Amino acid sequence: MTASTALPNAAATLPNRIAAIKSVILSEYQEEHDYPWLIAYSGGKDSTMLLQLVWEVIADLSPQARQRRVLVVGNDTLVESPLVIEHLRESMEEIRLAGVRQNLPIRTKITVPCIDQTFWVSVIGRGYIPPTRNFRWCTDRMKILPTTRLLKSMTRRADGAVLLVGTRRAESQNRRRAMDKRERSPSRLNQHNSVEKCWMFAPLADLEDNDVWMTLLQSTPPWGGSHRNLITLYRNAGGGECPLVITKEQAPSCGSTSPRFGCWTCTVVKKDRSLRGLIDSGYKDTNRMEALFDFREWLIELREDDENRLPFRRDGLVKRRRDGSRVYGPFKMEIRREILKRLRELERELSEPLLVPGEIDAIEEEWWRDEIRLEVFLPSNPESEE
Repeated sequence: MTASTALPNAAATLPNRIAAIKSVILSEYQEEHDYPWLIAYSGGKDSTMLLQLVWEVIADLSPQARQRRVLVVGNDTLVESPLVIEHLRESMEEIRLAGVRQNLPIRTKITVPCIDQTFWVSVIGRGYIPPTRNFRWCTDRMKILPTTRLLKSMTRRADGAVLLVGTRRAESQNRRRAMDKRERSPSRLNQHNSVEKCWMFAPLADLEDNDVWMTLLQSTPPWGGSHRNLITLYRNAGGGECPLVITKEQAPSCGSTSPRFGCWTCTVVKKDRSLRGLIDSGYKDTNRMEALFDFREWLIELREDDENRLPFRRDGLVKRRRDGSRVYGPFKMEIRREILKRLRELERELSEPLLVPGEIDAIEEEWWRDEIRLEVFLPSNPESEE
């Protein structure tokens, strides 16, 4: 992991900075080790630009020099904003086909959460309240763990891997501090926080937002098509993508106060400005978006009413805050059943599945377990009927 090529000087012109970044990417690609590359791809502007620059570098090499394998990794939480997941899946298919057509060592993979860790199994099955800033259980289960499993599998098979991310210091002060803290070694690569023998590579680190947009506006994706859909999504939603979260340090990006594309069920933010922006702009499928938005608002109403929740935690224990007020537990069983009923009605209204195969079975399995727990906890819990 050498540092033979420096990252670009921020004072240089944009073409020179892009050329310097591509030189860094080329230098790293030509390292003697044979670790595969994984590109974190969300379909948003930063990951799109990262993939485009990597693609251009590899395409300029002779077929004999294209030895390093590259896996473009996306993540589907199974409750993604519909237009965003459509864009991700369509672009991933274009990337897959173009990689084969152009004889490039580039393949694609979309990770998903395990069936017992999905949003609906957690909320309807276990009764978890929809996520809040203080109880953001979703990011780890639905984003970090699926991608981490893939990283660990790749590093085991190849004895190492390099993860390329489109993170930039200009995204936020928190991101700048996190990147500055992590990047202390003279190498361009930094050890992944939780996956042994996995290194992080962020070649776009010092680019500004305008640099990314200018580059995308003046170019076309080398895998075909155009950036028109991406630009239209941003324009109408007024937001940024909810990135492929790799570590807990990156989790605050998900559900931040900025209007980001993410899960349509996201209740971490008070108002989903990206979904609302798509509705207000008259973007396609407005009625569909309105229905999803209203369901999300209903979930928040359920969460905020303590009457909908058990007076104790899933382990049967009663928890109180320092001021003596009760910390309520998961949704009551009747509320879980009502959410499932309304969700199935929404599926029929939209004529599309919102649950994936296996989720109903997993939900019913959780109900069966919780009904046994409740038989034990309710009679013996002295505060449960207060």
